[in-house]
Amino acid sequence: MQTENKYIGDEKMLKMLEHYHCPTPLEIIKMRFAGAACSPNMNLRPADVIASFWPQGQSPRLETKQEADLFFKFFMGLWDEIFTLVRRNRIKLEKLTDKDPAYYCQRRYHEIEDGYVEGFWGGQHDLKLPVYLAQAIDSLSELGGIYRTLAKKLDNGGDIAEIIQALAAADSMVEKAIALIIETSVLPRIDALQRTVN
Repeated sequence: MQTENKYIGDEKMLKMLEHYHCPTPLEIIKMRFAGAACSPNMNLRPADVIASFWPQGQSPRLETKQEADLFFKFFMGLWDEIFTLVRRNRIKLEKLTDKDPAYYCQRRYHEIEDGYVEGFWGGQHDLKLPVYLAQAIDSLSELGGIYRTLAKKLDNGGDIAEIIQALAAADSMVEKAIALIIETSVLPRIDALQRTVN
């Protein structure tokens, strides 16, 4: 589902998240939106995904209708941005070549598990999935585990150059797995994905 909202950009979005004490990092929000846009759970609404960015019962209290409208407008602008990337099958991981490898491993694991996979399931654990789709999602979780394995190698004094090379290869596999999910499961029904805000 697309709306008419324009994304305000990462810098302003980060300020908005800070203002509302959002504990979910922006990179996980983006990947959770991507997973939700690809979800076969047709009852999943963007408002449900937005609420998941705070612990249960701790969503921000929006004092006025104007504040609520602006709050959802900002999030729906990002949703539209991600939905457009899904429609074009262009979901990519942000390049982290200049980051500390330990940070890289941790961030990637959370982007995949707490981001895309969590968004895909959309709070459900018993979705009826075709075998190929279930295998694709399982493979994404396994790829998330690779980052954990690489983090352990780092802790044990593994060769940093080799680990950085392995991280780049894992990123490529993650992007290919998401592209396969989009190509086989999402694009054939993209025009039927009507998700209302609330």
